[in-house]
Amino acid sequence: MLRLPVMVAAGGINSAGRSSQRHAYRRMVMSALPAGAAAETRAALTELMGTEDGVTQDAGTLVRAIESSHFDPKAVPRARRVNLSQGAAAELAPNQAVESLDPTLNARAGNGRRTAIDIPPDTELLLPGTRPFEVSAAGQLPTGFDPAGRYPSRSHPRALQMTVFAASDALADLGIAWSEVASRVAPQSVSVYVGSSMGQLDEDGTGGMLRGRATGRRVSSKQCPLGFAEMPGDFINAYVLRSMGNTGPALGACATFLYNLRQGVADIRSGRARVAIVGAAEAPIVPEVMEGYVAMGALATDRSLRALDGLSDDQPVDARRACRPFGNNSGFTMAESAQVVVLFDDTLALELGAPVLSAVPDVFVHADGPKKSISGPGAGNFITMARAAALLRSMLGEQRLAQGGMVQAHGTGTPQNRVTESDIINRVAAAFGVTKWPVAAIKSYIGHSLGAAAGDQLSAMLGIWQTGIVPAINTIDAVADDVHTQSLEFLLRTESRPIKDYAIVNSKGFGGNNASAALLSPEATLDLLRAHHGQAVLKTWGQRHDAVQSQRAAIEAQRLRGDWQPSYHFDAGVLTADDISVSSDELKLGDRRIPLETDLPQGWSLS
Repeated sequence: MLRLPVMVAAGGINSAGRSSQRHAYRRMVMSALPAGAAAETRAALTELMGTEDGVTQDAGTLVRAIESSHFDPKAVPRARRVNLSQGAAAELAPNQAVESLDPTLNARAGNGRRTAIDIPPDTELLLPGTRPFEVSAAGQLPTGFDPAGRYPSRSHPRALQMTVFAASDALADLGIAWSEVASRVAPQSVSVYVGSSMGQLDEDGTGGMLRGRATGRRVSSKQCPLGFAEMPGDFINAYVLRSMGNTGPALGACATFLYNLRQGVADIRSGRARVAIVGAAEAPIVPEVMEGYVAMGALATDRSLRALDGLSDDQPVDARRACRPFGNNSGFTMAESAQVVVLFDDTLALELGAPVLSAVPDVFVHADGPKKSISGPGAGNFITMARAAALLRSMLGEQRLAQGGMVQAHGTGTPQNRVTESDIINRVAAAFGVTKWPVAAIKSYIGHSLGAAAGDQLSAMLGIWQTGIVPAINTIDAVADDVHTQSLEFLLRTESRPIKDYAIVNSKGFGGNNASAALLSPEATLDLLRAHHGQAVLKTWGQRHDAVQSQRAAIEAQRLRGDWQPSYHFDAGVLTADDISVSSDELKLGDRRIPLETDLPQGWSLS
């Protein structure tokens, strides 16, 4: 067995649409697609958004003005501290607890079942009100798409709703029934690493729990457990796959997706797993979350965008151009996204006729080391980029490294990122003899989805390999003067570009979390599989793959008719103690068996 991690499916949802069949990528390059492909993606958006209006589809996707389904940026709730100098009287509703009131309030019987209180002079109160928010643009899911309405969501936080959709979308993209995959591998040979970098901070998660009592609302029994950062993976294990395999996602701020990809790749390369489901989900378009990033100076505010464009205070900003990677910019644009990819080992992929979308030979992760600021960039990304380039050189040779690939940059849209990341990529390119390394930055279309951002980049790369069209950095006319360009080519026009062999997906996170993933193109992956397994095996894979492709097409047609729901199995197939049998040789879990033999490294045994 080669133990090459082969990417066989990718699913998800972001502001460009769903990732399966590369539709989210296609939305970014819609104007450059052949008419038939563009029509297919418009049909997919129609199903998601519930609209037949193509103009509405364009306006209701990608980075745009924040919609009221999230919050009203003109009137964000705000409490002001006031001093009640004269005192006052008030009444509490019958359902409001009074036993813990301050005794100075003189609680007594009021009208009906109400409780009357006296508020003494000089009492400090919080007066509810609203204020305009500093930011009015974000990368939101397509207008009209509600992940909660696709399955029995039961007050799940938004990122978990998106996770259920993303994992189901990935299974649809695979085109092979999960039951068939599960029957081919042992339970302990499946890994699931999916999480959120910040956890679930909306009303149904940790955010609602933390502000519940302070705003006079009850804390529910779900908000605490569903708010944990690892919960997206837990949902996939329990309710989508019903998997009992390896779990435990990693957190790496904005590099979280690649941290989880690294774990899945390591499991397959070591033989610990034959299937790995990896990804990340973030739903951070919440005023309190975004305010934290505003306070850091990280987000592009309306004021800073007006300053860049020479607009007066009463002129609206161009929300479409809020995120401007490697151009004259002022900060990043918040976005929501959930992205999940499926990896098989090479033998399983060939046996099942699975799609070959890419291969991931390795993902490199390094910390920055000594830092002047915990949020500032450091040296770690030099290591991850250089190691990824060195691996690809070893696999492909110097000529194919120099001519056959590109970089999917982190490209956040901040002034600091445009300088530091361009310097890193530029110096690595020069060191490895790459003279015009193509660089893309898709956050210009969809914004920055924090921990899921590299999943967005990876999904776009799969689309580039499918169509040959590279999306431009579409929000700038030229790179900024301080961007390093000597060995790089920042792509400012959407056009066909042969990216034959590889890509590096780069990611940087607050705290010094750096990751770079080396990806092989489908063509290079098949070349490697053919060299190892032989042409006869590849021919058999091709025959099986034809049937899988037919099934993928059938699922896609079903989805475009609106006759599809995410996979969600609540309270189904739950094992009890009576279903479990334990011996010294194996565990029996229902109809599944887990052998207990142990392959010890040499020298570990004392028996």
